[in-house]
Amino acid sequence: PFGYGVPPGTAPPASGGGPSDNTALFSRDLLEDAIPFIQSQYRVYTDRDHRAIAGLSMGGGEALGIGLNHLELFSYVAGFSAALRAGEFQKTFPGLVADPRDANRKLHLLWIGCGNQDSLFPAAKGFSGFLTEQKIKHTFRESTGAHTWINWRHYLNELAPLLFR
Repeated sequence: PFGYGVPPGTAPPASGGGPSDNTALFSRDLLEDAIPFIQSQYRVYTDRDHRAIAGLSMGGGEALGIGLNHLELFSYVAGFSAALRAGEFQKTFPGLVADPRDANRKLHLLWIGCGNQDSLFPAAKGFSGFLTEQKIKHTFRESTGAHTWINWRHYLNELAPLLFR
């Protein structure tokens, strides 16, 4: 999916149109429209053990937000240079940290990568530290470079073989 809950350049209905509004609308579109459509049209596994969510930049923030708040649906979650709001992790992922043991049991893989010259690196590193403090198992990959396709290609190359093992 494109990653927007509404067409680009338009504000979500009856809201200020901020990033959290878009994420909520996109989440609803993905969970209530896209996934059910795919399951109705294609022969796919429908259980959480065979479902992953990953994204980059804004999509990385969405993938982490949707995946980690819906562990009943996803067991593999990844974000590449994910747009995260530093300092809001507890608020953004309340279910994840409410029961870290259960989260670790449900997560087959939580993978986060970010270049150390990326403007999003401090938030990514902070999120990894937050996960460590909360005892949530994860992989944090710090690479050189910035918010670039070459980094994301390397991350995908590293992540893909780890899925559905």
